[in-house]
Amino acid sequence: MQDSELNYFKETLKSRNNQIVKNINGVNDELDQLNSLELNDEGDYASVNNNSMVESVIVHQQEQELGEINVALAKIENGEYGTCAMCEDDIGFQRLKVKPHAAYCIDCREIVEKSK
Repeated sequence: MQDSELNYFKETLKSRNNQIVKNINGVNDELDQLNSLELNDEGDYASVNNNSMVESVIVHQQEQELGEINVALAKIENGEYGTCAMCEDDIGFQRLKVKPHAAYCIDCREIVEKSK
């Protein structure tokens, strides 16, 4: 992979990383505000509880993506970026453009998803 392509993916990953951190911090602040509310009835409690669960799931998914992004950034630094973790072939440029933190090529991704 050319240096210009690596720089493109590095900047893309860093930008997404910053966006996710900002999102997680915002959700955590919102959850803190929800938890500090005085709830007057069961309907209020149910609504706050439902919002908290949804936002917790979103935070969990974003934390997973953040971990994958950090792995991809480390791979850029050590020269392993763009290589499939399973078959060790190159991950296609178009796949990386859609999902810059992809760990698997298309074929191996399907195998991993079917095995789950």
